[in-house]
Amino acid sequence: MADDVPEKVAWVLLRDQRVLVTRNHGREVFYFPGGMREPGESDDQTLVREIDEELQTVIDPGTMVHVGTFEVPPGHSERGPFRMICYTADHEGPLSPAREVEEKAWIGYADRHRVSYVDSLVLIALHERGLLS
Repeated sequence: MADDVPEKVAWVLLRDQRVLVTRNHGREVFYFPGGMREPGESDDQTLVREIDEELQTVIDPGTMVHVGTFEVPPGHSERGPFRMICYTADHEGPLSPAREVEEKAWIGYADRHRVSYVDSLVLIALHERGLLS
């Protein structure tokens, strides 16, 4: 992160033109599963670790495909500007909420009001590509 903008690596799991999102304990807004890099981690290492921690499933890093990188400008997030780097990837195992994740949901484009600002940008992009109903 050469420009010092924090980065989240997120998983975009699509099924039947719906996408998986999660909601943390004590929150009302849903987010794409994933998280911030630990020092020295690559995108694939971050995604594998975060998804195992949040949903108890194993990401196959060899199947990761970059969906897009989405920027949050100043004033659109309580945490300030940041970017979210999104990937699709195959997985093996259950999708069982764990740790800070209270629930998971499958949402469509019409549900974009239920997600954070940056996540809504991803939903719009997926909808424009015909991947989300």
